Amino acid sequence: MSKSTPLDGVGLVLADLDGVLYQGLRPIEHAVASLRKAASRAQLGFITNNASRTPQSVADQITTLGLSATANDVVTSPQAAIRVLKRLIEPASRVLVVGGEGLTSEVERAGFAITRSADDSPDAVIQGFSPDVGWSDLAQASFALQRRPEIPWVATNTDWTIPVEGGVAPGNGALVSAVHLAVGRLATFAGKPEKEIFDVALERFGTPGDALMIGDRLDTDILGANRAGIRSALVLTGIDSPKTLLASDESMRPTYVLEDLRELHKPYPATTTSHDGDGVVTVEVGRAVVRRKSHVIRVARPGRRIDLIRAGATIIHDSGLKIFGLDVDPQIYS
Repeated sequence: MSKSTPLDGVGLVLADLDGVLYQGLRPIEHAVASLRKAASRAQLGFITNNASRTPQSVADQITTLGLSATANDVVTSPQAAIRVLKRLIEPASRVLVVGGEGLTSEVERAGFAITRSADDSPDAVIQGFSPDVGWSDLAQASFALQRRPEIPWVATNTDWTIPVEGGVAPGNGALVSAVHLAVGRLATFAGKPEKEIFDVALERFGTPGDALMIGDRLDTDILGANRAGIRSALVLTGIDSPKTLLASDESMRPTYVLEDLRELHKPYPATTTSHDGDGVVTVEVGRAVVRRKSHVIRVARPGRRIDLIRAGATIIHDSGLKIFGLDVDPQIYS
């Protein structure tokens, strides 16, 4: 058993919010206490693709949960999108905004003029999620991009879904896709998994030792951390599940897999892989043992649930085989 924890050597912890710290207004079990403890040994920042709220409103919610946070501790996808937009258009240009206060406030702060109508001949379109975005907003963006096909179209993020109190709902990626289908072109994205938002975070907080990104989504948090060259921890309290982890490609594989955030502070078990003369591969994590022969993967000893998931992910990822070509014991991911 390794004695090191995922926080060893880490000077900056970047934590996602939805699915990691809270779900809607409800805090996720063990998350607040675990992040408060992490903040006692490393700098703590928050990085979110949610474009509907201002950094201050996000910080206020974090504070009500029992964590210390200011607006400067929160990096948002609108902030990253504005950095992209500044490189593409002139200062004080007119921008058609599809989104809520979290996006409009950043557009205004950057000195751009805001419009909601394609009739104003905007110089760019910027799009982010808000629960108030409707068909007419998407239509105006579509009209602007059809009338002036050369103007930039920047979207805050590609999240297809968002976890809320009632369940999983359509996210900004779904709304961007609606405009894409109407105009036949792709947006430029700025939030996770793009490197832009990580550049904003690392420049703001500095790099006091290694950085660790904690997230619940492979396609945004983990892929983005890998692109930024920092360590990552997938926590299984939000969108992605053991099953999606097992099926992930190399670009989305995390450094650590956690059942909940208490495991930030626990020794992370070593992974041992062995091969015998009959072509059997064995992977052990803690007391969990998984074996593979050809395309068949079976549990030899279950051990702890999270260790079984870790062992299963390792043996599948190291096989070089696609998940749909493997016969995987359901015990690993159920």
